Amino acid sequence: MSGMRLARAGEAETIRALTERAYAHYIPLLGRRPAPMDDDFAYRIEHGQAHVMEREGRIVALAVIEDRADHLWIENLAVDPALHGRGTGQALLAFCEAEARRRGLQELRLLTNERMERNRAIYARAGFTETERREENGLRRVYMARRLEDPAGP
Repeated sequence: MSGMRLARAGEAETIRALTERAYAHYIPLLGRRPAPMDDDFAYRIEHGQAHVMEREGRIVALAVIEDRADHLWIENLAVDPALHGRGTGQALLAFCEAEARRRGLQELRLLTNERMERNRAIYARAGFTETERREENGLRRVYMARRLEDPAGP
């Protein structure tokens, strides 16, 4: 994926600031800070889980992914609000799919907040289906998954 790379040591603060901008509008909706805003980005960078998209030398998007036994977990996708509506989110999802395939995994999984209806619709359009709803840490979470077709096809 053009413009995607592993985040580097020393970029945790830049990533934190991007995530703050990307999620700030959800605070009034949820009545609290969304969990991704308080992630340990230095840890994510150190463990090779934070991938960033650059445009003109600036970090404009983030994908935090975790390799799990049978799927790729998408912990966080964050896009600079100035780029909303320009396909950046779809590019992040395409990157995640490519990473899952590269790692030999056949499924993508993620969760979002029940109140984040726009996000749920975006994921549904990208082929994700709801697998579970549950309350955790006072948040109503919606778990979603997307099986990846065999690249060889039927």
